[in-house]
Amino acid sequence: MQTTSLAFEAIGTHWQIDIPQDTSPMHRDYFLNEIVTVIEDFDKTYSRFRIDSLVTQIFQKKGTYRLPDNAQELFRLYRELYDITNHAVTPLIGQVLVEAGYDATYSLKPKKLHKPPQWDDVIDYNYPNLTVKKPALLDFGAAGKGYLIDLVAEVLKKHNLAYFCVDAGGDMSYYNTGNEKLRVGLEHPDNPKEIIGIVEIHNQSICGSAGNRRKWGEFHHIIDPETLSSVHKVKAVWVVAETGLLADGIATCLFFTPAKKLLKKYNFSYTLIYENNSIEFSKDFPAKIF
Repeated sequence: MQTTSLAFEAIGTHWQIDIPQDTSPMHRDYFLNEIVTVIEDFDKTYSRFRIDSLVTQIFQKKGTYRLPDNAQELFRLYRELYDITNHAVTPLIGQVLVEAGYDATYSLKPKKLHKPPQWDDVIDYNYPNLTVKKPALLDFGAAGKGYLIDLVAEVLKKHNLAYFCVDAGGDMSYYNTGNEKLRVGLEHPDNPKEIIGIVEIHNQSICGSAGNRRKWGEFHHIIDPETLSSVHKVKAVWVVAETGLLADGIATCLFFTPAKKLLKKYNFSYTLIYENNSIEFSKDFPAKIF
């Protein structure tokens, strides 16, 4: 494929969008502006790092807030993951992350951590409104980036491109009206300059998570709300699914919950690397592991 790339920084990560090389400059500029608007609106709604976001308002004052239409799918999956992981994956983890040092200023200086409240004690989502019974700091890092990739991909699909790849910090959505697959390297969790395998995807998303990316002291970005410590039994995980939302969400769940339990409800394939460097993967994971 002959492609051209659009590259920019957003939501704290690098984005690269590959599209057909013969796309006219005017056309590129038009949907790039649309993409930037989608990302900005998403960030201004769901980011806990912005003082002007809706999430920050919710943290400051209880009440009922009208959320955008895209919140419906996000909250639906979050509630399912909250239940299936026995509350390990929760949007109420925000204050725990702040106390651990993963705050708006990235102080990385842990304080005393407190367990997050239960979902039903604090929030009630009834489309299109979120009722907050007491101020709470929400965090959508478990699946939010994957969902934003989906929203960007929807913009590109509207423009009838023959193929495209949306890459946000290594999490990807790939679409192709033909049969050509995309080959993606799986980064070695102990050495970012090496790969441990290659996965092939077609009209799918792949999302990964690893404790080596956002790590400080004894913590990384995935914290168990029950033990208030980061999960170290899993080094890295990759998930291939139809959507970025599902792939991202399941990638987080796999730090807490066995894949066989999740596979009873969701359609995905995966590879896990454990702390002792042993590897577990589903038979249908489309990869060659070295």
